[in-house]
Amino acid sequence: MRPRLFTITVTPRFGDVDAFRHVNNACLPAWFELGRMPLYVLFRPDMDFDLWNLVLAHLSVDFHTPMALGYDVEIRTYVSRVGTSSFTSYQEAWQRGKLCASGEAVVVHHDAIEKRSLPIPSELRTALLEHVKPEA
Repeated sequence: MRPRLFTITVTPRFGDVDAFRHVNNACLPAWFELGRMPLYVLFRPDMDFDLWNLVLAHLSVDFHTPMALGYDVEIRTYVSRVGTSSFTSYQEAWQRGKLCASGEAVVVHHDAIEKRSLPIPSELRTALLEHVKPEA
């Protein structure tokens, strides 16, 4: 079975550009967060923040080549690992046919009241596994 990836398109804004005329590095974590939204919806389809059950535990971004104003950026999101109580997303930012940035985020299934991690239920684990990126 071919994994399903999630994609979104982001149009860089004028304010996203830095003094070097590149998309500022601070934009990527926010764009990657937008790309993870379909994964969050698996856990909280109603997006009810009073019952929110996910916590970001780690985020990393690697920059490969600069991005510029005037061209859309495609954010591709996969799952790279599913653990007992967390999953890791792997994401890429593509502009004009080039991989410009990649990153990972570890997201923990969490009980906000008890302040502890929770095992990922089997139906959610199955849904996450449908999006695992194949090894290169």
